[in-house]
Amino acid sequence: MEIKKAIITAAGPAQRTLPLQTLVDRDGVTKTALRILIEEVRAAGIEEICVVTCPGDPPAYAAAAGDPGGRLRFIAQPAPRGYGHAVWCAREFAGESPFLLLVGDHLYVSGGRKRAAQQLVEIAGAENCAVSAVQATHESKLPYYGAVGGRRVAGRKGQYEIAEVMEKPTPTEAEQRLIVPGLRAGYYLCFFGMHVLTPAVMSLLSAEVERNAGPNLPLSPALAQLAQRERYLAGELEGRRYDIGVRYGLLTAQLALALAGQDREEVLSGLVELLARREMK
Repeated sequence: MEIKKAIITAAGPAQRTLPLQTLVDRDGVTKTALRILIEEVRAAGIEEICVVTCPGDPPAYAAAAGDPGGRLRFIAQPAPRGYGHAVWCAREFAGESPFLLLVGDHLYVSGGRKRAAQQLVEIAGAENCAVSAVQATHESKLPYYGAVGGRRVAGRKGQYEIAEVMEKPTPTEAEQRLIVPGLRAGYYLCFFGMHVLTPAVMSLLSAEVERNAGPNLPLSPALAQLAQRERYLAGELEGRRYDIGVRYGLLTAQLALALAGQDREEVLSGLVELLARREMK
């Protein structure tokens, strides 16, 4: 399976300004969060990118993207009807191709040579199926993420055959339905904010749009149906996700980028000095 298209969703009312925030990337260059995401996508071999925004936002996003080269387009979500609806708005862009999907309020720091998106695209290509990146997450964070349950794939480190998908489950629901053998007690496989999905997802979302005229159409129900229709994996990647939309999220992401970059020693020295001054007080 060849993945050459990517969709980045950034249309949520509480999310729309986050990709425009600036940080210092691992190379020491000041960039917007959107530009960092686009570079993540490009490193995975993606050629076409579609950003789903609120109406009126494309000019600001075009400026924030810099000059990524290749084909970059913007599509407006007419009304804030949820994550699934935002993805569905890019159905004509996706066409009959598999696509990489990212959320605009997450940044990623990988611990190895390959970036997170490249790792995910390579898994999807090798396994020839949809794959959602996941991260073992403490149950206290379940209100923020979708989560999956399933079983480990024999001979594949960090890969799971998805049997069930739930949107922001309670700890009780997760304990009853999302247990994955081998995870620490109180931890569940929660979405990483990054997926490679097949064209079947757009068909499932289209059917849901026809049935659901309400204000919120999530993505998780379509993913739950996908797990029943075709092979669908979850994969743990080498790296971490950073949600810049939560309290101190932007600060945490900045520290993670800095500590993974070329100015690591300078940043560490500054942190040690800051902590020492606090102790002296």
